[in-house]
Amino acid sequence: MKLYDMKQAPNPRRVRIFLAEKGIEIPSQQIDIGAGENLKAPFLAINPRGTLPTLQFDDGSIIDESIAICRYFEMSQPEPNLMGRDAMEAAIIECWQRQMEFDGIMSVASIFRNTAPNFAKRARPGSGPDTPQIPALAERGSILLSAFYESLNTRLGETEFIAGDRYTIADITAFVTVDFAKWVKMRVPEAHSNTQRWYDAISARPSSTA
Repeated sequence: MKLYDMKQAPNPRRVRIFLAEKGIEIPSQQIDIGAGENLKAPFLAINPRGTLPTLQFDDGSIIDESIAICRYFEMSQPEPNLMGRDAMEAAIIECWQRQMEFDGIMSVASIFRNTAPNFAKRARPGSGPDTPQIPALAERGSILLSAFYESLNTRLGETEFIAGDRYTIADITAFVTVDFAKWVKMRVPEAHSNTQRWYDAISARPSSTA
Protein backbone atom coordinates (compact mmCIF):
# COMPACT_ATOMS: atom_id res chain seq x y z
CA MET A 1 0.00 0.00 0.00
CA LYS A 2 1.22 3.49 -0.86
CA LEU A 3 -0.23 6.99 -0.53
CA TYR A 4 0.54 9.42 -3.33
CA ASP A 5 0.67 12.75 -1.61
CA MET A 6 1.64 16.40 -1.89
CA LYS A 7 2.72 18.03 1.35
CA GLN A 8 1.39 21.49 0.47
CA ALA A 9 -1.98 20.49 -1.01
CA PRO A 10 -5.15 20.64 1.13
CA ASN A 11 -6.88 17.40 0.17
CA PRO A 12 -3.88 15.13 0.78
CA ARG A 13 -3.44 16.94 4.09
CA ARG A 14 -6.93 15.90 5.16
CA VAL A 15 -5.89 12.28 4.74
CA ARG A 16 -2.59 12.79 6.54
CA ILE A 17 -4.33 14.37 9.54
CA PHE A 18 -6.88 11.55 9.58
CA LEU A 19 -4.12 8.94 9.55
CA ALA A 20 -2.21 10.79 12.27
CA GLU A 21 -5.30 10.78 14.48
CA LYS A 22 -5.59 7.04 13.92
CA GLY A 23 -1.88 6.45 14.52
CA ILE A 24 -1.59 4.80 11.08
CA GLU A 25 1.63 5.04 9.11
CA ILE A 26 1.90 3.96 5.48
CA PRO A 27 4.55 4.55 2.79
CA SER A 28 4.02 7.67 0.71
CA GLN A 29 5.40 9.36 -2.36
CA GLN A 30 5.33 13.08 -3.08
CA ILE A 31 3.85 14.28 -6.38
CA ASP A 32 4.29 17.95 -7.34
CA ILE A 33 0.94 19.26 -8.60
CA GLY A 34 2.24 22.78 -9.17
CA ALA A 35 4.90 21.47 -11.54
CA GLY A 36 2.35 19.25 -13.30
CA GLU A 37 3.92 15.99 -12.16
CA ASN A 38 0.43 14.57 -11.56
CA LEU A 39 -0.28 15.00 -15.29
CA LYS A 40 2.77 13.14 -16.54
CA ALA A 41 2.72 9.57 -17.83
CA PRO A 42 4.23 7.80 -14.78
CA PHE A 43 1.52 9.05 -12.41
CA LEU A 44 -1.30 8.84 -14.95
CA ALA A 45 -0.43 5.16 -15.35
CA ILE A 46 -1.31 4.80 -11.67
CA ASN A 47 -4.29 7.15 -11.62
CA PRO A 48 -5.63 8.33 -15.00
CA ARG A 49 -7.60 11.09 -13.25
CA GLY A 50 -4.34 12.69 -12.15
CA THR A 51 -5.71 13.65 -8.75
CA LEU A 52 -4.25 13.57 -5.26
CA PRO A 53 -4.38 12.00 -2.79
CA THR A 54 -4.35 8.55 -4.33
CA LEU A 55 -4.16 5.39 -2.25
CA GLN A 56 -2.71 2.44 -4.19
CA PHE A 57 -3.10 -1.09 -2.91
CA ASP A 58 -0.65 -3.92 -3.44
CA ASP A 59 -2.75 -5.34 -6.29
CA GLY A 60 -2.59 -1.99 -8.13
CA SER A 61 -6.16 -0.90 -7.38
CA ILE A 62 -6.64 2.68 -6.21
CA ILE A 63 -8.93 4.99 -4.27
CA ASP A 64 -8.48 8.64 -5.14
CA GLU A 65 -11.02 10.71 -3.17
CA SER A 66 -9.98 12.05 0.24
CA ILE A 67 -13.08 11.03 2.16
CA ALA A 68 -13.23 7.64 0.45
CA ILE A 69 -9.66 7.00 1.57
CA CYS A 70 -10.55 8.09 5.09
CA ARG A 71 -13.59 5.84 5.02
CA TYR A 72 -11.40 2.86 4.13
CA PHE A 73 -9.17 3.46 7.15
CA GLU A 74 -12.14 4.18 9.43
CA MET A 75 -13.59 0.79 8.57
CA SER A 76 -10.22 -0.91 8.85
CA GLN A 77 -9.42 0.67 12.23
CA PRO A 78 -12.62 1.98 13.87
CA GLU A 79 -10.96 3.64 16.86
CA PRO A 80 -10.45 6.42 17.53
CA ASN A 81 -13.74 6.96 15.78
CA LEU A 82 -13.87 9.97 13.46
CA MET A 83 -16.90 9.27 11.25
CA GLY A 84 -19.69 8.12 13.57
CA ARG A 85 -20.46 5.18 15.83
CA ASP A 86 -24.11 4.69 14.87
CA ALA A 87 -26.42 5.61 12.01
CA MET A 88 -27.55 8.95 13.45
CA GLU A 89 -24.12 10.14 14.49
CA ALA A 90 -22.59 9.06 11.18
CA ALA A 91 -25.28 10.99 9.29
CA ILE A 92 -24.76 14.13 11.40
CA ILE A 93 -20.99 14.01 10.95
CA GLU A 94 -21.34 13.42 7.21
CA CYS A 95 -23.78 16.32 6.95
CA TRP A 96 -21.30 18.71 8.57
CA GLN A 97 -18.31 17.26 6.75
CA ARG A 98 -20.03 17.91 3.41
CA GLN A 99 -20.89 21.46 4.42
CA MET A 100 -17.27 22.11 5.36
CA GLU A 101 -16.21 20.63 2.02
CA PHE A 102 -18.74 22.17 -0.36
CA ASP A 103 -19.21 25.55 1.34
CA GLY A 104 -15.66 25.90 2.60
CA ILE A 105 -12.82 24.12 0.88
CA MET A 106 -14.44 24.28 -2.57
CA SER A 107 -14.93 28.03 -2.24
CA VAL A 108 -11.24 28.46 -1.46
CA ALA A 109 -10.33 26.16 -4.35
CA SER A 110 -12.47 28.25 -6.69
CA ILE A 111 -10.48 31.35 -5.75
CA PHE A 112 -7.11 29.64 -5.88
CA ARG A 113 -7.61 27.66 -9.09
CA ASN A 114 -8.91 30.73 -10.92
CA THR A 115 -6.11 33.09 -9.83
CA ALA A 116 -2.86 31.13 -9.31
CA PRO A 117 -0.49 31.56 -12.29
CA ASN A 118 0.53 27.89 -12.29
CA PHE A 119 -3.07 26.93 -12.99
CA ALA A 120 -3.82 29.36 -15.85
CA LYS A 121 -5.02 26.46 -18.00
CA ARG A 122 -5.70 24.02 -15.18
CA ALA A 123 -8.61 25.56 -13.29
CA ARG A 124 -10.10 22.07 -12.98
CA PRO A 125 -8.15 19.58 -10.83
CA GLY A 126 -6.55 16.55 -12.42
CA SER A 127 -6.27 15.43 -16.02
CA GLY A 128 -8.54 16.28 -18.91
CA PRO A 129 -8.85 19.14 -21.39
CA ASP A 130 -7.36 22.57 -20.73
CA THR A 131 -9.67 24.55 -18.45
CA PRO A 132 -8.83 28.28 -18.54
CA GLN A 133 -9.30 30.38 -15.43
CA ILE A 134 -12.51 32.36 -15.06
CA PRO A 135 -11.99 35.46 -12.86
CA ALA A 136 -15.70 35.68 -12.07
CA LEU A 137 -15.51 32.29 -10.37
CA ALA A 138 -12.75 33.58 -8.10
CA GLU A 139 -14.92 36.59 -7.23
CA ARG A 140 -17.84 34.33 -6.46
CA GLY A 141 -15.60 32.10 -4.37
CA SER A 142 -14.62 35.10 -2.24
CA ILE A 143 -18.26 35.93 -1.58
CA LEU A 144 -19.07 32.32 -0.68
CA LEU A 145 -16.03 31.99 1.56
CA SER A 146 -17.04 35.09 3.53
CA ALA A 147 -20.47 33.56 4.03
CA PHE A 148 -18.85 30.28 5.07
CA TYR A 149 -16.83 32.05 7.75
CA GLU A 150 -20.00 33.63 9.14
CA SER A 151 -21.82 30.30 9.34
CA LEU A 152 -18.75 28.57 10.80
CA ASN A 153 -18.51 31.10 13.61
CA THR A 154 -22.22 30.75 14.32
CA ARG A 155 -21.97 26.97 14.45
CA LEU A 156 -18.98 27.05 16.79
CA GLY A 157 -20.93 29.27 19.14
CA GLU A 158 -23.34 26.35 19.53
CA THR A 159 -20.95 23.39 19.81
CA GLU A 160 -17.37 22.72 20.88
CA PHE A 161 -16.55 20.97 17.60
CA ILE A 162 -18.08 21.16 14.13
CA ALA A 163 -20.35 18.12 14.36
CA GLY A 164 -20.99 18.16 18.10
CA ASP A 165 -19.08 17.51 21.29
CA ARG A 166 -16.11 15.63 19.86
CA TYR A 167 -13.47 15.90 17.16
CA THR A 168 -14.37 14.31 13.82
CA ILE A 169 -13.61 14.34 10.10
CA ALA A 170 -15.73 17.51 9.86
CA ASP A 171 -13.16 19.33 12.01
CA ILE A 172 -10.35 18.06 9.82
CA THR A 173 -11.98 19.44 6.69
CA ALA A 174 -12.82 22.76 8.33
CA PHE A 175 -9.31 23.13 9.76
CA VAL A 176 -7.68 22.44 6.40
CA THR A 177 -10.09 24.90 4.78
CA VAL A 178 -9.07 27.70 7.15
CA ASP A 179 -5.38 27.07 6.49
CA PHE A 180 -5.95 26.76 2.74
CA ALA A 181 -7.76 30.11 2.76
CA LYS A 182 -4.55 31.78 3.92
CA TRP A 183 -3.20 31.05 0.42
CA VAL A 184 -5.81 33.42 -1.01
CA LYS A 185 -5.40 35.97 1.81
CA MET A 186 -8.81 35.35 3.35
CA ARG A 187 -8.17 34.62 7.00
CA VAL A 188 -10.76 34.11 9.72
CA PRO A 189 -12.05 37.56 10.73
CA GLU A 190 -10.62 38.69 14.07
CA ALA A 191 -14.12 39.23 15.46
CA HIS A 192 -14.97 35.54 14.97
CA SER A 193 -14.04 34.50 18.50
CA ASN A 194 -15.83 31.15 18.34
CA THR A 195 -13.83 30.09 15.30
CA GLN A 196 -10.62 31.40 16.82
CA ARG A 197 -11.25 29.36 20.00
CA TRP A 198 -11.88 26.23 17.96
CA TYR A 199 -8.93 26.84 15.62
CA ASP A 200 -6.50 27.24 18.54
CA ALA A 201 -7.73 23.97 20.04
CA ILE A 202 -7.39 22.07 16.77
CA SER A 203 -3.95 23.56 16.14
CA ALA A 204 -2.79 22.19 19.49
CA ARG A 205 -3.50 18.61 18.44
CA PRO A 206 -0.36 16.73 17.32
CA SER A 207 -2.10 15.71 14.09
CA SER A 208 -2.39 19.35 12.97
CA THR A 209 1.21 19.30 11.74
CA ALA A 210 0.72 16.21 9.56
